[in-house]
Amino acid sequence: MELTSHATSYLSLLAPLVAIGMAVITRRVLLSLTMGSLVGDLLLNDFQPLATLESLARRLIGVFWTLPESDATGLGNANIWNLSILAFLLLLGAMVALVTLSGGTRAFGEWAREHVRTRRGAQVTTVVLGAVIFIDDYFNSLAVGNISRPLTDRQGISRAKLAYLIDSTAAPVCVITPISSWGAYIISLVGGVLTAHAVTDITALQAFLEISALNFYAISALVLVLLSAWLDLDIGAMRRHSDMARQGQVFDASRGEPPGNLTIEEAQGGRTRDLLLPILILVAATVAMIFYTGAAALDADGLTFSLLGAFEQTDVARSLLVGGAVALLATLAMLWPRSSVRRRTGLALLHGIHSMLPAVYTLVLAWLLTGIISDLGTGAYLASLVEGVLAAQWLPMLLFVLAGIMAFATGTSWGTFGIMLPIAGDMAAATDLAMLLPMMGAVLAGAVFGDHCSPISDTTILSSTGAACHHIDHVLTQLPYAGLGALSTLAGYLTLGLGGTNLLALIVTLATLSLAVAWQHQRQLNSRQSQATA
Repeated sequence: MELTSHATSYLSLLAPLVAIGMAVITRRVLLSLTMGSLVGDLLLNDFQPLATLESLARRLIGVFWTLPESDATGLGNANIWNLSILAFLLLLGAMVALVTLSGGTRAFGEWAREHVRTRRGAQVTTVVLGAVIFIDDYFNSLAVGNISRPLTDRQGISRAKLAYLIDSTAAPVCVITPISSWGAYIISLVGGVLTAHAVTDITALQAFLEISALNFYAISALVLVLLSAWLDLDIGAMRRHSDMARQGQVFDASRGEPPGNLTIEEAQGGRTRDLLLPILILVAATVAMIFYTGAAALDADGLTFSLLGAFEQTDVARSLLVGGAVALLATLAMLWPRSSVRRRTGLALLHGIHSMLPAVYTLVLAWLLTGIISDLGTGAYLASLVEGVLAAQWLPMLLFVLAGIMAFATGTSWGTFGIMLPIAGDMAAATDLAMLLPMMGAVLAGAVFGDHCSPISDTTILSSTGAACHHIDHVLTQLPYAGLGALSTLAGYLTLGLGGTNLLALIVTLATLSLAVAWQHQRQLNSRQSQATA
């Protein structure tokens, strides 16, 4: 049966609105994603129950195995990307369990207590790690979370705050860095837009670098997360979580153990290197595979090796899978000589895999919903709302808002890039081609903002997992920070619309953000003084 697209109707918004609304109200992510998928598939199948159930079953299988069309022959093919990401999560859970069993986590915590003695130090260290590990946002979220969690727990920093520190360095760093999985993808899209409109006076890489300087939200998010770490700034719902953490409760225990949180009994005699060495092996093996798969793809196409070319052609999912497997095997080899640890290895592996299952279930359902939203035409409908609305100078601001709404509703910043960057190019060509780069920068900014706010975004899910934080707690506590970044960004694009230069617009963005942070910080100081004197 043919599916019914709703690309020209507001009904295309219904599925994401149901999923997001239920997630915020009920805080039950799996139920919310399931209901959003059900509503979306009912719309696609004209509310025919049997056809909807059959379609949902095929889609769920399709997350793992791409089925052939009804008139095609063969058994289909494995969905290598999805399976590799899910396997990487399970491998990481198993590796973290072994590290915990070895006593490495506790040893690192003891080392951190001696060397990083302040809440500020723990938070700034996390931000710096997030900025340094810029290869891929998935990898960033999970690796930084596992390195920093013992450090922040020791300092009484909430898991919600840790999830925010991770999430607000992962995507913002990746989106403005050319040597990253995001950078390679965006450069390829930008190159297509430049070619389509016969822009030859600038290369795709040069355009990307200029666009990155116009991505005011990513810049604001990075400045804000650094200031939040330095000032120990808690805004909105984050204050409650920070108050609980100061009393020794780093996550909301009333709703059970969060994904990725391990309660394995740690062995005596653990060493700091039992934690750091597996992580370093994971980083080295993954980066090596990124270069290897990229170089192999270039060689297969008869192209000369280049750093940027390797990143553009690399297989990130395969690299993560191999890196995770190598790191797990290395961790096993390190622990095997210790008989007291070896006896409990099997149980620890099972415990580690089990700890990642909630994240796996959430990611699978998020992918299911994302595919349904794509077929509904939600992105196309939202994109159609912007065409021919305003004069060229106001389009960056409008595109930022629309890209934010699209990424929020669809849960994918990459999908938003793919839809909105060509549209931004067409709109610039039809109005003022000189606005091409600011308009594309606004699209990238809006997509990252929407991704930060969306409970159905895979990067939001993985940031929660890396921090071992309840997912909706992370979403709700990050919203005020994302909102501040968005307001500052709008001030910058408004300056562009009023005729200001790119530099002036960036200065206005950062000045607005600085004033907002100063106001929030003073409010926090006044509140703590009132509590101290009460």
